Amino acid sequence: MSDTLEEVLGVINAAPRSAAALTLYALVSTLEHEGAGCLFKLDKLRDLSAAQRRLAYGLMEMMAQRRIGDAVWVAAKTKMDASVRQG
Repeated sequence: MSDTLEEVLGVINAAPRSAAALTLYALVSTLEHEGAGCLFKLDKLRDLSAAQRRLAYGLMEMMAQRRIGDAVWVAAKTKMDASVRQG
């Protein structure tokens, strides 16, 4: 799994209902909808710490590299979905 996805998963698993976890999860979910323009309110980045924003930027870089939806992404997203649902 990519380092960025592992770290995002760690934030989500640590506190699935926290603002940071839900913001990162929303970004992950939004990036999967490229056809809709990957609409994400950038002002939500203010809810994140500098380290968490670095993760958000890493997710955006994955989108730029067209890695959204690859096997690594799908595996991590599946785990994130489960964590948020159980949270």
